Amino acid sequence: MSFSKPHRSDKALVPARHERRKDARPGELAAAALDLFVEKGFAATRAEEVARRAGVSKGTLFLYFNSKEELFKAVVRENISGGFSQWNAEFEAFDGSTPDMLRHCMTLWWQRQGNTKVSGITKLMLGEGKNFPELALFYQQEVIQPAHLLIRRILQRGVDRGEFAPLNMKYAVFAVLAPMIFLQLLMHSDTACYDPAEASELVPEEYLASQLQIILAGLCLRPASPLTKKGTPCL
Repeated sequence: MSFSKPHRSDKALVPARHERRKDARPGELAAAALDLFVEKGFAATRAEEVARRAGVSKGTLFLYFNSKEELFKAVVRENISGGFSQWNAEFEAFDGSTPDMLRHCMTLWWQRQGNTKVSGITKLMLGEGKNFPELALFYQQEVIQPAHLLIRRILQRGVDRGEFAPLNMKYAVFAVLAPMIFLQLLMHSDTACYDPAEASELVPEEYLASQLQIILAGLCLRPASPLTKKGTPCL
């Protein structure tokens, strides 16, 4: 028995090397930009430096991104804001208690973002956002607002289920965000705002667990009193 030759070889079905390289370039440029933005800041990073680190020409960079601002937006979308759909899907699927949900979310945040170079973007925006109002507005819309909304949903879930005391959501969100922001600043700062001896001994996972314990002690309701028949906030 003989087999007829295929009209196209298997090799023809595999993208050529230069085509694969071309498709990968936006991601390579974004990765190089993330490195430099975290190392040097937004203002001090030059387009030619990003191109050089990615192994392409400056002209090639501008084939994919019209400006350094657009490149920054791509970095944020790829590494931060693009993950909110997954975060919200996980919120909907979680069937444990709300304290466990909050613990789970903070642990995942550390694994996915906090313990990566992406965490340096927070420091960058705090330091330079006011000098680049377009980027500040973009960051507010793409990162801050969705993050606040997700945390509000978690806290409101706890209140609705009788696990958390009634909260002023406008400010309660910051009780969750503050230790996370501090940890990111600590990772990307010199010794100006902390004792280096203490910082060298800080274990991020233990720090987050301790902060969560403090947060939950203030959020959780005590068991109902037989006298009042109502729960009271933990002290």
